[in-house]
Amino acid sequence: MSVGRSFTSDLQVIVMEEALAKIRPHTTSNLAHQKAPANLLQALESTFQEKHADRTPTAYFAALITTLDGCIQKEEASLGDGDVLPAELYLLALVAPFVPPPVIQTNLNTLLSLTAPLFPALMAHAPPLRSQLTLYNAVFRALDKSQLDVSAVRQSFASILQLCLDPRPKVRKKAADIVKDVLSFPPSPLIRHPYAQRVAEWAHIALQQASSGALPKSKSSGKGSDTSAAETAIHLLAFLRPVLPNLPLDAIPPITTTLLTLPRLGNPYLSQAAYSILSDLFTASTTTGTASAIEQIPAVLNAVLESPPAKADNSISPSWIRVLGDAMFAYHVADVLACAAEFNKVWKTVWSYFETKHPPTRKAVAESLALLTRCITSSIVKDSISDGEAGKSPLRSIISQITKALDSLAFASAMQELLSVISALVSNLGVRVDPAKSTTATEALLMPLVSKIADLRIHKGFEHKEAADAVLSTAMRVVGPAVLLAAIPLNLEPSDRQAGKEPRAFLLPMLNQPHPSLLGHFVSYFVPMSERMFNLQQKADSEGRQSEAKVWSVLVAQIWTGFAGYCHAPSDIKTALTPAFSQLLSQLLYSQPDLRPPVLRGLKALIESNKIIASQLDTDMEESSMSDNAITPEQASQNLTFLKTQVESWFAVFFNVFGSVDRDNRGMVGDVIGVWAGLAEKQDIAKAYRKVVDLFRQSLQQSDNGNTTAMTQDLLILLLPFLDAQDIAALFSTCLAQEVLCHKDNGVQKRSYKILAKLLENGKVEEDALQTFQRLDELSVGLAPAAKKDRFILLSLLILRVPSESLHIIPSLIPEAILGTKEPSEKARSAAFELIVAMGQKMSQGGIVKRSMVDGMDEDGAEAQASINEYMTMVAGGLAGASPHMISATVTAVSRLVFEFRESIDTQMQTEIFTTLLVFLSSANREIIKSTLGYIKLAIHTLPIELLRPHLKELVPALLAWSHDHKNHFKAKVRHIFERMIRRFGWNDVYQAAGEDQAAKVLVNIKKRKERAKRKRAREDDDEEVEEATKGKVPTGDAFEDVLYGSESELDDSDEDEQVSRPMTGPKRKGVEQGVRLRVDDDEPMDLLQGVASRLTNAQANRRRKPGQDAGRFKTDTDTGKIVINEDEESDIEVSSRKASKDVAGSAYRESMTSVDGFTRGPNGRIKFNKDTKKRRRENEDEDGDVEMADGAATATKKNKRPMEPKLGHEFKAKKAGGDVKKGGVDPYAYMSLSQAAKKKGRTRTGIAGKHR
Repeated sequence: MSVGRSFTSDLQVIVMEEALAKIRPHTTSNLAHQKAPANLLQALESTFQEKHADRTPTAYFAALITTLDGCIQKEEASLGDGDVLPAELYLLALVAPFVPPPVIQTNLNTLLSLTAPLFPALMAHAPPLRSQLTLYNAVFRALDKSQLDVSAVRQSFASILQLCLDPRPKVRKKAADIVKDVLSFPPSPLIRHPYAQRVAEWAHIALQQASSGALPKSKSSGKGSDTSAAETAIHLLAFLRPVLPNLPLDAIPPITTTLLTLPRLGNPYLSQAAYSILSDLFTASTTTGTASAIEQIPAVLNAVLESPPAKADNSISPSWIRVLGDAMFAYHVADVLACAAEFNKVWKTVWSYFETKHPPTRKAVAESLALLTRCITSSIVKDSISDGEAGKSPLRSIISQITKALDSLAFASAMQELLSVISALVSNLGVRVDPAKSTTATEALLMPLVSKIADLRIHKGFEHKEAADAVLSTAMRVVGPAVLLAAIPLNLEPSDRQAGKEPRAFLLPMLNQPHPSLLGHFVSYFVPMSERMFNLQQKADSEGRQSEAKVWSVLVAQIWTGFAGYCHAPSDIKTALTPAFSQLLSQLLYSQPDLRPPVLRGLKALIESNKIIASQLDTDMEESSMSDNAITPEQASQNLTFLKTQVESWFAVFFNVFGSVDRDNRGMVGDVIGVWAGLAEKQDIAKAYRKVVDLFRQSLQQSDNGNTTAMTQDLLILLLPFLDAQDIAALFSTCLAQEVLCHKDNGVQKRSYKILAKLLENGKVEEDALQTFQRLDELSVGLAPAAKKDRFILLSLLILRVPSESLHIIPSLIPEAILGTKEPSEKARSAAFELIVAMGQKMSQGGIVKRSMVDGMDEDGAEAQASINEYMTMVAGGLAGASPHMISATVTAVSRLVFEFRESIDTQMQTEIFTTLLVFLSSANREIIKSTLGYIKLAIHTLPIELLRPHLKELVPALLAWSHDHKNHFKAKVRHIFERMIRRFGWNDVYQAAGEDQAAKVLVNIKKRKERAKRKRAREDDDEEVEEATKGKVPTGDAFEDVLYGSESELDDSDEDEQVSRPMTGPKRKGVEQGVRLRVDDDEPMDLLQGVASRLTNAQANRRRKPGQDAGRFKTDTDTGKIVINEDEESDIEVSSRKASKDVAGSAYRESMTSVDGFTRGPNGRIKFNKDTKKRRRENEDEDGDVEMADGAATATKKNKRPMEPKLGHEFKAKKAGGDVKKGGVDPYAYMSLSQAAKKKGRTRTGIAGKHR
């Protein structure tokens, strides 16, 4: 507990320090409200420095309280921007959230006596008032139950409660957030805050005043009292929405009653907000299980039904409709019978709004009706079934109403929402009418409706095929393919096509989902169908009809894709999974690679689904009966018992398939093997393991059979979790052999190390860690690069098993781990870093390092105590390496250790590391410099300021020496390091450490660029499109990687402004709905009474492409009507290419003279390349045209970026009389006033040399 508290306090200090660091640079600000807090903070910190006090939150809090007391006693209570009192409140509000609660509780009386009397004076000054509110938020959350009863505390809370209706948005939001936070975090022994009842009473009174129009007029509003009351009521509802879940249960009914009176005020937004809050209230009561609003549902329903909005009122209708749906569902949860009595009435009321043209209203109707379908009880279903097809029961009437709506023109615009309601109805009627039978209410009542939707789906003009597919997919999931396909046949075979039946191939992809149909239906219906289709494919392929063969091949694949849907816990596994069907599945796995994935998914689902249901065997019988499972847990257990008898034979099939496929396709087969292995008995696993191990050993004896060896190793990895201890020990010894770990095949080595690592993770291996290390060290000579990652993982696991008195093994592993951080593979580098950290953690746990047993050390060396400092000394030995590669890797490893153990390494060791690595900045090797810059960047981000500040005079000049080097991005790296240094140490300290004037110019340039970037961001903040652009790197999830490589420089690499690319789209017309249109077919008359849904379109009539409309462009034969193509004529493409080639040929010289990429030759023959200027780029953009428009249409419609200035007197130019136009001069009869002529500038004459003068 003490360690956790210290970590939390340290974290709070770090967060507070980051917040204060943003204030300190404002001492030179020109804004008084920024400068005053910065100066006050500087004065406080100078006092801490004089008294040698720590900068803790408590110290800041005590100093600010003392300063505030002195300020009030001196009567310096002015609240201007640059005054001291607002600055003190600002800093108090910043520091208070980090102060420990006992400190606030102890100083509560002092704090209240100083700040509570300031509320009246602060009411007219919003910024200090917000600071005061933030301060009290921290105060209220720190108090215990006894202190909350203090009168001054209660009065302060009452003042804050009144500010929740303040006309100023920021003040109002701040006060509302305080009330929400206070109620959300009650004192520890209590579940609900003591102030919750008081807030509920205040909200109820305020709502009553709002409903009666008795709220006082706002002083800041010049509007009438009614408008002011409505606005205040809106603010009150915005406050009430997040607070309602924390109010007492007995306070909800009066608030609910009062909310129903607000729509009478006639304010649309107020009514919408009130209904929305009621919806949230009912939703919360159903999700949380509370009965706070249940007792009010009948009254709410009656009140809402009695005050329906007009159907043309698009602002209130959606919220009003949602209240009905949410209230009915909450009513259904509370009282099923009472809700059923109101079901038909509410359905008719909501349905009446379905004919509206307003999309949000239609969406609300669909959502509410979907909730109402969940309120249909079993009694309503039974009454409808017993009533017969011609009955008048409520559910029958609803189904008839929906069926008629599909053909009604009035519901044309609501077709999408209507289909979603049908989908919800099909889903919620999936209950069984008779538990003894498998017939569902959907099958008994809705199959004609589903068949009608399937008929609509095959019409070519039907535009809502996705929504119709959703309905059919839901029906497939509820009733199963056996029932659905009996009512809606597929009609895919040639005999069906010859009979004129329309095919329904869109039903095949819907089979791949859990459904209640038996596996026997697939065996008896789809297997013969797939065989017939396969024969048709072979026939078409042999006769050269490749396209037809492809169609049959796709249909066969779709059929077998649905095999997994039949394998979700069927009840007839024993009868359906016959030896003949199992042999068919095996043949498909062997011979049909395209059908292998769906078959494997089905076999995997067969085990997993039965396991899930069998795991519910210990649950209550009521819960299992209420579940959607087609079988009981007892039946699932019986299925698993039967499948266990099939494991051995299926293992043989899976292993053979696993060995026959290539490495990239073994993943799915391996998953199935793992699932079936979890079901197998121990003797089956042992038998399969022995076969695989024998094959593994045989393949090792063969010289050039690495693929078989790797395949057997993959199988062993799959069987590892299910082996017993004896087999695990034998496998560990086998994989530790020289012929395995030094195998010439890289894949074999990699898998061997992976097996060893997984065996250690399993925890069943009892091997001597030191002997294993020695064995691995002996076999490291033939190590392949591909196996290094798994070797590092194995070593990391072995380090955990090393005894504390045998830590001398660690120094021998350090060089290999350090060099591993330079591996090309990212995964290998990450594993090497993990090994370095694991060794550091082992050393930090304590122990003994016997130096006499370390290679290269004296035999009489003394023993050393293990610690993180000792480990850092060991790692730092690599800095004396002979190669720059070793030195660079050591610097990188030290950087990772400094970041990982920054809290454990003492200050002296940190200083020694920093000063040592600082020397490497003067190295001439770029690899060493690159790693050292990474360490410097991490040190500035991680290490304390007090440790780094004394070394600035050496660090800054050393970094400036690389500030002009562009290779390896050194310039950008150094600039980014300086940006971080300026943020942490301030501009003045870094600039003073620069020294030379020339070097200091780099820092001045960085400062100017930073200010320029800041101004640019300030300009871009006004543009929403620019704000949406993502900047910077996304965090990788690794803290070390984010610090070392993340948060790149906020400055641009070039001084030129970036051109923000904007989408060239025209202005969108918001709120304009494209109406539903009737598609006219000239060939047949239109029947508006039936089948209207297939003739509706949302596309505009003038934009819809008609079939064959491009045919008018071609010449046709008058007799036959065929298109006539003249071979002598050139096509449009040929004409365009010929013109384009001429254009390229004619403009080559001009391109070389004027373009950005061109060049010219001077008098002496030297080549001078053209400058890449904005003018040249603009000219090139103007010259670029659409190459396809060779007739000049593009240039005619293109707008010039720089329009030509009109000539003087252009308004008098003759428009039609071409004879009055004088070429190259003023029109002869163009008269102008003297004032116009006087504005004309002097002519520029051109001299002989071609220069203007």
